[in-house]
Amino acid sequence: MSKTLPVQKNDYIDAEFTDLTHDGAGVAKVEGYPIFVPGGLPGEKAKIKVIKVNKGYGFGRLVEILERSHFRVEVSEEDAHKYGGCQLQHISYEGQLEYKKSQVEQVLTRIGKLDNVKVHPVLGMEHPWHYRNKAQVPVGEKDGKLVAGFFKPRSHEIVDTDESLIQLPEVNEAIQTVKEICSELGIKAYDEQTHKGDLRHIMARYGKQTGELMVVLITRTAELPQKNQLIEKMTARLPKLKSIVHNINSKRTNVILGDKINILWGNEVIYDYIGNVKFAISALSFYQVNPDQTKVLYDKALEYAGLSGGETVIDAYCGIGTISLFLAQKAGKVYGVEIVPEAIEDAKRNAALNEITNAKFAVGEAETVIPKWYEDGVRADVLVVDPPRKGCDEALLKTIIEMKPKKVVYVSCNPATLARDLRILEDGGYTTLEVQPVDMFPQTTHVECVAKLVLR
Repeated sequence: MSKTLPVQKNDYIDAEFTDLTHDGAGVAKVEGYPIFVPGGLPGEKAKIKVIKVNKGYGFGRLVEILERSHFRVEVSEEDAHKYGGCQLQHISYEGQLEYKKSQVEQVLTRIGKLDNVKVHPVLGMEHPWHYRNKAQVPVGEKDGKLVAGFFKPRSHEIVDTDESLIQLPEVNEAIQTVKEICSELGIKAYDEQTHKGDLRHIMARYGKQTGELMVVLITRTAELPQKNQLIEKMTARLPKLKSIVHNINSKRTNVILGDKINILWGNEVIYDYIGNVKFAISALSFYQVNPDQTKVLYDKALEYAGLSGGETVIDAYCGIGTISLFLAQKAGKVYGVEIVPEAIEDAKRNAALNEITNAKFAVGEAETVIPKWYEDGVRADVLVVDPPRKGCDEALLKTIIEMKPKKVVYVSCNPATLARDLRILEDGGYTTLEVQPVDMFPQTTHVECVAKLVLR
């Protein structure tokens, strides 16, 4: 196979990087054959070692940088441990925002064949560090002590981390404190090889606007060892603590949370605000991990919806009602639909919490529920979608095209599926006017977008 390829495994070559992949690796080409190299940046020349070759592409390792990009940031070995999951740690923030804009433009052109859509500069953060309000870290054992942090790439070895540079300080402190307390009390970490031991993960959630902290202990066992002492020590050392939750996951699985939950101490929920909308957050609630940028994202969605007070809006993947309740402040009536029953319970609770009475929520598939609403005489002026990474269901896109709302606001966490879905809506009679990327996850390759479409 490799005889016809321009490179062989273990070759050392001088290469120039021309692009980045969607997961942040540098792309070098040898006679048109792409080689993906983690750590390489566009515009750089480097010596690389080819470590794997496939028919259509290969993988390499960075050996030496010969010409540096002005966007490169040096990261020490010590700091690298604090960057769990940060694929873009070696790129300046200005460079990250440029890369994300270019990524959105490329997929809109390549996948969506949308050459003329205006893509605005990415809305970034003033301080692109310490922004995540939630962490869930695996727990292991090393030299008789508990370790907690993140898995080394492509392994199940846990790197013990005392601080993550993208978590809020309160979240870092909670994880560290709980790890120390569990170690002091001799609580055993779960061992995935033997399926023995107790503590699998520690989760911390923090309401940035309210200063309320929740800690979730995820164990294999139904009984939490040293429960009373744990509670006593945690409440003494974490003054912002409002809730301690025990989650039981007895299965052999990579899934973090189990189905069974006990409230060990304090409240079932903590509260936080996005703008002036208050949200109740339980251990299992989906809630955006960067509330500052979520407000930026939702403000843009609200602007694109162009509401004047009398409109009917349908929110097709409403989750716990985050966008719906934002829109309800400016709309006549909002209808939210979501397939997860617990999320709809949260949405109703959040509507009541904010005394919002013009939002109605239903459980089910959007493509089933929305046509039924249509039969019942509901006519949407604006339809908002915020689907999961896989994009909109094909049946929902068909429903939108048949219902013909005047405006569609598409909130996306995956530019590739956004581009695919915009193409379908364009072919169905819509025009994409503009796309606004928002940096919800600085230091990582992820980028969210809001797209504004109007019926032709």
